[in-house]
Amino acid sequence: LDISASHGMWGIAVARRHPGAAIVAVDWAPVLDIARENARLAGVLDRFSSLAGNAFEIEFEGDHDVVLIPNFLHHFSPADCVRFLRKAHGALRAGGTVAIVEFVPDADRISPRESAGFSIVMLATTPEGDAYTFEEFAAMLSEAGFHPPSRHVLPSSPNVALIAMK
Repeated sequence: LDISASHGMWGIAVARRHPGAAIVAVDWAPVLDIARENARLAGVLDRFSSLAGNAFEIEFEGDHDVVLIPNFLHHFSPADCVRFLRKAHGALRAGGTVAIVEFVPDADRISPRESAGFSIVMLATTPEGDAYTFEEFAAMLSEAGFHPPSRHVLPSSPNVALIAMK
């Protein structure tokens, strides 16, 4: 389940790496057209489906193995993040995994520079968003029912992957 799939490349990367994986992309209908075309170009269209609409409001069908949440949670308040993470928790099978990709500043909130700068972007462009620290994400995931997350630096990217099990 690829939340806020956008161009679809996160889910497509999973599908290309794991030939048995089926991707369900969630986003607005016009955006999903782009993701669908990218899935076709990547040769995984036969394993691509979509759910159009607001990720907070639409129902996620089935017991998913993984819920991908790339660059989505920074738009929302901690309370809304917890609410969404509870929804993601409910969409996972027992033992399933949530994979969050975000800008994650260190606890000092001034490093690394790209993530700290992204906090300013969120302050200026969203009503309640932020670039959350690892500790803040860990608390939100715990409140939503997940086990403690692990942190993984993504090569050649300012983003970090946070992985937690149901």
